[in-house]
Amino acid sequence: MTTFHAKTALVTGASRGIGAAVAEALAKKGCNLVLTGLSHQDLLVQNARKLSEQYGIMAVPKICDAGDSDQVKALFDAIPRLDFLINNAGISISGLIQDLAPGEWDRLIRTNLSSCFYTARLAIPKFLAEDTGAIVNISSVWGDVGAAAEAAYSASKGGVAAFTRALGKELAPSAIPVNAVACGFIDTDMNAAYSPEERDAIRAEIPADRFGTPEDVAETVVHLLEMPPYFTGQVVRLDGGWI
Repeated sequence: MTTFHAKTALVTGASRGIGAAVAEALAKKGCNLVLTGLSHQDLLVQNARKLSEQYGIMAVPKICDAGDSDQVKALFDAIPRLDFLINNAGISISGLIQDLAPGEWDRLIRTNLSSCFYTARLAIPKFLAEDTGAIVNISSVWGDVGAAAEAAYSASKGGVAAFTRALGKELAPSAIPVNAVACGFIDTDMNAAYSPEERDAIRAEIPADRFGTPEDVAETVVHLLEMPPYFTGQVVRLDGGWI
């Protein structure tokens, strides 16, 4: 059984939404935290302070662009020990692919996919040094089936899924599990742009008859970290039966 007390987790994209919910779920378990974010820096600092005071753990906020390898390197240089890595940093860009600027494509791929590589390559030596470690990546159902007008986002999340499966095999001999959560429609600010009519239409397609919550994702992440290391390389779909 995995113990979380006094262990340290890095959660990227932790200022709000899924990342903030994951951070709180781990704090409740007694896990110390390194929380990163780029936008909404005030929220990141406030969240870290709140978790430290409420749960008696150490939560350190770090301003970091997870899609910038140099910034990620500087972040890891300041982390002496790491037990869990939660790759949640992500952005969404919607629109027809012919209207997407190359710079927007590059930014999305860096933030959603390259960030997982940048963090994992630096986390693994720390895991091996302490004979511990687990990685959970936050993906999307669109990485499995694709979505019209979200080809770039779907491609990035499909890459996260493939990266998870491959790295799970690579690290299995070291008993370091690597898994992912493929989220369906989670009710976060990222999905706030949908009109009430669009939201009603999407909800009607979901057998669970509701949108997922950040807390649903957080609970799933904790469960994945509690699984035995033999459970690895899996992309677990969390979508209320939608896809």
